[in-house]
Amino acid sequence: MTTLEALHLRKDYRVRGSGWRAARLQAVDDVSIIVRPGETVALVGESGSGKSTIAKMLVRLVDATSGTVTLDGETIGQGRRATKRYRSRVQMVFQDPFSSLNPALTIRHQLTRPLRIHGIVHSAAEEERELLRLMESVNLSPAKTILAKYPHELSGGQRQRVAIARALAPRPEVLIADEPVSMLDVSIRLEILQLLNDLKLERNLAVLYITHDLATARHFSSQIVVMRSGRVVERGPSDAVILNPVHPYTQFLVRAAPDPKSAPWIVDPNRHLGHPEVVVSTENLELTEENTSVHWVRSWDDDAAVNTMLASLASAQTS
Repeated sequence: MTTLEALHLRKDYRVRGSGWRAARLQAVDDVSIIVRPGETVALVGESGSGKSTIAKMLVRLVDATSGTVTLDGETIGQGRRATKRYRSRVQMVFQDPFSSLNPALTIRHQLTRPLRIHGIVHSAAEEERELLRLMESVNLSPAKTILAKYPHELSGGQRQRVAIARALAPRPEVLIADEPVSMLDVSIRLEILQLLNDLKLERNLAVLYITHDLATARHFSSQIVVMRSGRVVERGPSDAVILNPVHPYTQFLVRAAPDPKSAPWIVDPNRHLGHPEVVVSTENLELTEENTSVHWVRSWDDDAAVNTMLASLASAQTS
């Protein structure tokens, strides 16, 4: 199976209307991610931190300004044919199932298209068997009834299951799940996440799970990468990052999602002093397959925004 390596990704956007010389917005700045078969890596952070931009670069919806993406060490070529081959191996589940499905087409049509485009089926009988297999894999029944429906005739959970089935149609080896449950009712979120986890184990998929939900990130992933303003600020094993966050921003995220069974989280900028195993550095961790389990934190000494947050917190605690 396939290991996805995205190293030193960077994405700049030109900002129009900013004078004679167009300004640049750096949406992603030197981000590296490695996802192995049978593993889920969670990419977490607030809205606007660059998570979805990374997802779009990984499925080639937008081109990276710089950086490399490889599958099992193989660099991906340019052009339509290379992109088609790549997308047969790397697929994405989008955040909003209603907007990601064409409202004018039946579910059958939307699942049939990737099967034909990627050469999975070659006859009507094969197509029907594959459609029923996909529906069964995402627990949608009665299959033939749902295949005849349009997206608006399904519930939110059913639509997201269809979106997952469509992503699985080309038989990918890597699945990018961009906040796949944020638009769904709380009552069915765990069902969809458990489905993705079961499919990962069943198919030995490499899964990148993008979310702002720390609890599910810890539960469903083995590694967590925390982003802020386009940069990675903390990364490491899930339990280490969530139970022992070191970067103040990660601590603020944990504090913003309190556990009712635990005491309120206290943000401590000196937490790293009691944990010598945590690597705190101004330089990015040079990510390799051998050091993905290292608990690494970006130094915040020169980060004005983080220091402002810490000063505000100190002021509130003393007032």
